[in-house]
Amino acid sequence: MQHVVLRCLIVCLSAHLVGCVPAPRFTIKPERETLTSGYAEEGMASYYADEFHGRQTSNGETYDMNQMTAAHKTLPFNTKVRVTNSETGKSVIVRINDRGPFKDNRIIDLSLAAAKELEMIGHGTARVRLEIIQLGDTTGIDQHYVR
Repeated sequence: MQHVVLRCLIVCLSAHLVGCVPAPRFTIKPERETLTSGYAEEGMASYYADEFHGRQTSNGETYDMNQMTAAHKTLPFNTKVRVTNSETGKSVIVRINDRGPFKDNRIIDLSLAAAKELEMIGHGTARVRLEIIQLGDTTGIDQHYVR
């Protein structure tokens, strides 16, 4: 009986301690061979603005919704990406400086400035195509990915 109580106590204490420790935010490694100029991805884009303006991005910068930046789950920071709105044909070049989006059906979160250029403010989302223009620094690449 003591053994069962002790085991239960250990399990409860472990569960409590695990809940107190923040889970690592960046854990997925991208396929390195796909991270080259010419890499393309298609899917839904969204944007983020006022609520995050002035907050720290994942790479340590202060988010400025008026700059041409974006959040991507796996591309290295400082990668420059051409984002083209599939419906309008308009495109912008953004620099990856944050991680996200955190919704399953989105491939990129754009700054307000980029979203305006792509004419997606009214809808909030748009189907887009991403193309790498210039790959960012891949030093420490294993540390910066959203799970």
